[in-house]
Parts: sequence; structure tokens; C-alpha cells
Amino acid sequence: MGSLHNNDAAGAGTSPASRAVLPSYTHRQVIWCWARSCGIVNVVTQLFLIRHGEAVSNVQPIVGGMRGDTGLTPRGVAQAERLRDRLASTGEVAADVLISSTLPRARETAEIIAPALGLPIIWDDEVQEMRPGVADGMSLDDFREKFGIPSTEREPFRPLAPGGENWGQFMLRVGTTLERITREYEGKTIVLVCHGGIIDGSLLYFFRMSALTVPPVQMYTRNTSITHWQKVRIEGKAARWRLMKYNDVFHLYDIGTSKQIPWADLLARPASDGDRPVEPLEAEEGQN
Repeated sequence: MGSLHNNDAAGAGTSPASRAVLPSYTHRQVIWCWARSCGIVNVVTQLFLIRHGEAVSNVQPIVGGMRGDTGLTPRGVAQAERLRDRLASTGEVAADVLISSTLPRARETAEIIAPALGLPIIWDDEVQEMRPGVADGMSLDDFREKFGIPSTEREPFRPLAPGGENWGQFMLRVGTTLERITREYEGKTIVLVCHGGIIDGSLLYFFRMSALTVPPVQMYTRNTSITHWQKVRIEGKAARWRLMKYNDVFHLYDIGTSKQIPWADLLARPASDGDRPVEPLEAEEGQN
């Protein structure tokens, strides 16, 4: 380890010109790279959560359970196609498994992007959106008139409608399902085509926040957005999840323009990532 500190010794016997072109690394960067190369820090599991494209039930609007969900709008199809093109060209997600909700809007999205990943789709009922019970298929106005909108603060255990889930039950299903899937596919790269509620719930689950009531901040998870979680195991410590990105919709930026994003000319990830440690050393934790 002593040699990692001695930059002067490493440069002894070389010309000033040759030393000038060597990359400049901070102590923290050197330690991070060393830890990765020695296996002290290992990326164990990658989890990519993708929200479905714009749905007919979102636009009309209709309570979109299995009965009310009639799939994607033309815009939703275009969104999913843009995501497919991005994934096919960049190769940024080297997936081992593709899992999708069984609701039509998610199924259709998964079927559009599946060729880019080269994987069969595994259908999973447990990654459906919050279950609406007998309100499924009703217009939003009729739903409000008949059942009202439950307040998670005053009535945390009230379901959306009879036969549906309340917020706590939904978050329990989200946490239980994410735990099951990430355990079953430990060490793999997982793509999960799902819903805004599942993605919002992942934030509560991995950040270990209260799931009894809706959080005081509001998430705005966009159609076909990519949310990336990464599980890291550090020697001598418990494995932990870290949020790599949330709500990435860069592939939608050319919709409605005469240009197309040149995905083939872009890197799968920023070239600077290899030089930027993301795991703080214990001595540096809490420092600004």
C-alpha cells in the first residue's frame, strides 16, 4: 500500500515530458481502483426498472386494472420504440433476465423492447400497479363520485375500492416482490418492465423509508423512464443498494423533432465514470 502514496518515487527516472502525460489520480481514486481490482468491492446485482409507455387508460382517464387497461397509445408505442432503439444501439443494459408486469400497457412495452435485449419475457403478476378492486375499468370521474379518493394520512388502511389494495398492502407487495426477484437472480442484470407505483415503491424499499403512508415528497416517474439500482458488496460490510439513476428519458428527447439521437455514436456510459469513485472511504465519510 505504501507505493500507492509515493507518486514522486513512481516518477523517478522518467523525463518531465513523460511524467506530464500520466493521468492525475487523487488518493481516493487510487484506493477505489485498487479495491475494485482486488475484489474488495464487487458489484453483485444490477436492477433496471422501466416504466411502461403512455397508456390509453392514462389519457382517457380510466382506472387501469386488468379490465380497464387497453394497452398503449400511439405515443406510448413511439416511446417504447425509442427506448428499444436506444438499448439496441448502445448496449448499455447487458441484461440476463427480462421480467414484465402482466397488465396490457406493460406487456406491450416489454414486447417492443425485448428484441433489443435478446431475451424471452417472464410474466409476473406481482409487479402490477396498485390493484383497484371493483373500480377497475371505471372512469376517473365515476370512481371519485362513487368511492372518493382515500387519504393515506386519515385512512391508511382503506383500499382504493372494495377488493383492491390499500397503500400499505401495495408497498408490502412491492418490497416482497423486489426481494424475491433480486434474490432469485442474485449476481445477474435484471430488467423489470413495470409501473410508476412499483418504481416509487422501490425508493421506499431500498431507502428503508416508512411504507405505511405516502411519502411527503412526490415522485414523477415518466413513461419508459429507466431507473437503475446497483447492489454492491464491500469486504467486511453488509451488501447495500445504491441508486445509479432515476427517471432517465433521454431517448424521448427527439420525439416531435426532425432529428434522431445518434445512439450508435454515443458511449454506453460516460467515459469519466472509470475515474470517479462512488464509494467513499470510511475516513472520508461525512466530509464535504
